Amino acid sequence: MNHHVPKLNLIGSISDSKLNVNLTPMRMDKLNSDDKIVTFSQTMLDMAKNLNEVANAPDTAMQDMLTGNGADIHDVITAINKAEMSVTIATQITTKVVQAYEKIMNIQV
Repeated sequence: MNHHVPKLNLIGSISDSKLNVNLTPMRMDKLNSDDKIVTFSQTMLDMAKNLNEVANAPDTAMQDMLTGNGADIHDVITAINKAEMSVTIATQITTKVVQAYEKIMNIQV
């Protein structure tokens, strides 16, 4: 039996998206001794700013598609899915933080 496997360069044939999908992850890197200490509130503020940028990306991509500035429907759909996932994760994080706060408040000293 002779099997023929097509010689396709799938990775090479996938074009890069015009949308910046390689945003920095929402996690803290290891702190070095000479690094500035980041507070919890600053971390949450940075995550909220990042969430705001991701949530506004579909509008920007849609506007770029409609004006012909290089975006296509795939970029818009990718931005919408990424925004939806980010909002879902942010909601879950918020719920966990509130639950942890409530548990701390219920501790009797």
